[in-house]
Amino acid sequence: MGKPTGFLEFDRRGPALRPVAVRLRDWREVYEAQSDEAVQTQGARCMDCGIPFCMQGCPLGNRIPVFNDLVYRGRWDEAAEQLLDTNNFPEFTGRLCPAPCESACVLGIGSDPVTIERLEYEVIEHAYARGLTVQRSSATSSGRRVAVVGSGPAGLAAAAQLLTAGHHVEVFERADAIGGLLRYGIPEFKLEKDVLDRRLAAMADAGVVFHPSSPIGEGATSLAQLQEGFDALVLAVGSTRPRLIPVPGAELTGVHPAMTYLEAANRAVRDHQVSPLDAAGKNVIILGGGDTGADCLGTAHRQGAASVTQIEIMDEPPHQRPGDQPWPTMARLFKVTSAHEEGGARRFATETLEFHGDGDVREIVLRDNHSGNVVTAPADLVLIAAGFVGPELDALGLTAPETLTARATIAVNAGWRVDSLRGTTPVFACGDAVRGQSLIVWAIAEGRSAAAAVDSYLRDAPSALPAPVAPYSVSW
Repeated sequence: MGKPTGFLEFDRRGPALRPVAVRLRDWREVYEAQSDEAVQTQGARCMDCGIPFCMQGCPLGNRIPVFNDLVYRGRWDEAAEQLLDTNNFPEFTGRLCPAPCESACVLGIGSDPVTIERLEYEVIEHAYARGLTVQRSSATSSGRRVAVVGSGPAGLAAAAQLLTAGHHVEVFERADAIGGLLRYGIPEFKLEKDVLDRRLAAMADAGVVFHPSSPIGEGATSLAQLQEGFDALVLAVGSTRPRLIPVPGAELTGVHPAMTYLEAANRAVRDHQVSPLDAAGKNVIILGGGDTGADCLGTAHRQGAASVTQIEIMDEPPHQRPGDQPWPTMARLFKVTSAHEEGGARRFATETLEFHGDGDVREIVLRDNHSGNVVTAPADLVLIAAGFVGPELDALGLTAPETLTARATIAVNAGWRVDSLRGTTPVFACGDAVRGQSLIVWAIAEGRSAAAAVDSYLRDAPSALPAPVAPYSVSW
């Protein structure tokens, strides 16, 4: 374990945030660097519980007490080996995961939990800095070819694991750059795209072949045609159909799904341009109180919005763990992100009734769920961050009832296989396309599980395909 009395001696200390006035002037990540000494002190707080509930709380089953102890002792290389055994992308989870592991930390029963998420971040950043191998590969080739459709966290995790097993892997992405949600859905101030590109370069160097601007089913390549060239397919297309709010005025110009806004902002930052949906000088309304809404909030701040109000139809969550959400569950609590600390107003228990405008949206009409009072507020830009209702499957031809679940996600069996799709080449699916909108850590976990199922199938089934071609480099 870490220092036996560390949890008694040291308080929880995460990294300091850059001053608001400074960070709103750029798109860099919001945290200051921590010294190795400070990080190792946080590792010392781990109690090494007899039953590590943190590992149960983590969908990946990360060996948290082990790498906490190694961090405390400054054994960074060994910590990275332990972490990369179970998590393909600690640099993503260390920045973006809501940390269900910390909700399950035993220390959190009566004190503040260990900074597990930040320790992951530090371990992988040390691994890159020390030149360690962060993408594993196999010394021998299986001679099998696998296509992965979709390059978000689930698809990339599946590709990484299949490469490690010795298979030739090609990833197909409909967007013009690889990364899925990580590329265009997550703002730069939460995930600088150099971090994503660094990981993609490591995967490409290890042998993964990336195909951006390659939609399946919408152009020359159908799903059936793709099956002809591979021994197995993995669908990791995400859950990208936005949940909209069908109220009068929703058709007005200036009312957009959150992801439309965030993608435009990410592209503008990349290209050093002004976004076509720029919030500068506008009264911005964000409908939805979750992480996507907070991403819109931080983005609007950096674009220079005149005002930003985030509206949630649900009541304000409790600030302390309620009795009906006991430890070690991940309780729904009032959350203050770095974007909330930067400004803006929040309204809970508020329903959207309609939008007003003269072609462009100008006003929103709201009703308090408890008092029934109806109020109006100026609205020049409305961003709907109400979640997603499932994957886009029409282009893939996955519209038959037997292919879908009751929630319009892809139906798979216990081995992640899409039984309704017949043929000599099996099709597997994973991530949000199967589970529905969820956490990045679940997407990675399911990508790994689907890869294990594919590997098991390929090792038992004969191949009629030629040997894979040598991988070639592409730009993402």
